[in-house]
Parts: sequence; C-alpha cells; structure tokens
Amino acid sequence: MDKPFFHEYFGKFCDALQSADEALLEKATELIVRCNLNGGKVLIAGNGGSASIAGHVAIDLTKAARISAMCFNEASLITCFSNDFGYEHWVEKSLEYYAGANDLVILISSSGKSPNMLNAARKALEMRLPVITLTGFDAANPLRLLGSVNLWIESNSYNIVENVHQIWLLSISDKLASKVNNS
Repeated sequence: MDKPFFHEYFGKFCDALQSADEALLEKATELIVRCNLNGGKVLIAGNGGSASIAGHVAIDLTKAARISAMCFNEASLITCFSNDFGYEHWVEKSLEYYAGANDLVILISSSGKSPNMLNAARKALEMRLPVITLTGFDAANPLRLLGSVNLWIESNSYNIVENVHQIWLLSISDKLASKVNNS
C-alpha cells in the first residue's frame, strides 16, 4: 500500500526543516545583531512567494525584535524601477537608493538564479554590505556563491523551499525578539 500523499509530503518537509545548519543560522543572527548595533537596517527582497516572506520577516524584525527592517514589496517601487531600469535591475537600484553603509541585505530566491537577486547581491558586495542568501534547488546556484552567509535547502519543490526559508528567518526573528522581551 502506498503511503498517503500528506504523510510523505510532511515527511519531506520535516526532513528539509531539520536540515538547518544551526551554525549558519547563528552567523545570520549575529550579522543582524551587528547591523542593528551599528545603526543599520535590514533590507530584504525576494520574488513571488519569497517577496511575501520578505515582507513578513521585515515586519516581525521591526515590531517584535525592534530591529529596523524593510522589504522592497511596494508595487510603485517595483513597477517604477522595473520600467526605468529593467526588471533584472530593480532590486539593485533599490539598494542604490535606500541602502546605507551599515545595512545588511537578505536575498531570498528558491532557485538562486533570479537575475534581479544576482544583480542585487553584486550591488550589495560592491557597496560592501553583508549579504545573507536563502536558496534551494542546486547546491552550486549562483546566488549562494555571492553571500556572506548562505542558507540553502536541498529540495526542488518551491513550496518546501519557501516554507523552510520562512521558518528559518522567523526563527531568527523569534530568537531576537525573545532577547528584547526578556530584557
């Protein structure tokens, strides 16, 4: 008898979630704390479902952890910069206009191959900003090679990759928020 779909699916999801490299999650947390202590802000971007994750994480970091964070999900910003500079450059241009010297960039891309995320990573490096990447699919994806800290999930399923990315980022936010609430 075949295993029921949901049992098998949730098993894959649990395995993916448990594959977290805790040392890398700690390094990502440390980068966020350092950014905050230096008066910087966390800038987060992604496409599609990853853009939704970026928005959720930015709000939680700001509200619960008291860390200044923003995402680039504003439709007017995306359409203006895409129209003026091309879709592949809108995130990089957003960094050019909004990023400061002490900021940190988080880029989320399931495939790690989105041209706008790759260009943003290169711009962040050019600006000497630390970059946290969250990717999946191929371990040698190009975005993963550009980050200061690279959180990668071994899965080719968009929903598993995106949900694990969200849980990993929100766990960092919850860890930082617990320090705020316990002080």
